[in-house]
Amino acid sequence: MTAEEKVCIECGIKIYGRFDKKFCSDQCRNSYNNKLNSDSNNYIRNINNILRKNRRILEKLTPNGKSKSPKSKLNELGFDFNYFTNTYTTKAGATYYFCYEYGYLELDNDWYALVKRDN
Repeated sequence: MTAEEKVCIECGIKIYGRFDKKFCSDQCRNSYNNKLNSDSNNYIRNINNILRKNRRILEKLTPNGKSKSPKSKLNELGFDFNYFTNTYTTKAGATYYFCYEYGYLELDNDWYALVKRDN
């Protein structure tokens, strides 16, 4: 197939120009890539939204870098304990769960220690 015979892989219109061109326009390129990534993007977008919300809640409840909060307050604000970005286990065996730089440690009686990690 010569350069004159190439067609856009999104809409099928004949393409003119560079020999390695795949799309007739930016609109077709964007449309093609959006369709290609839509399923995985929705899943990733939903998880990222949950993580951002968790981070905002921890940030709000930890204005000075350290605080305590009851589980009921976290639940009331919509915190989702199933999602976090990483964990840190201390030498004593306590495990902190982090949403980016903000973390929490489960204490007794449904209370949580909230912390902000210094970079």
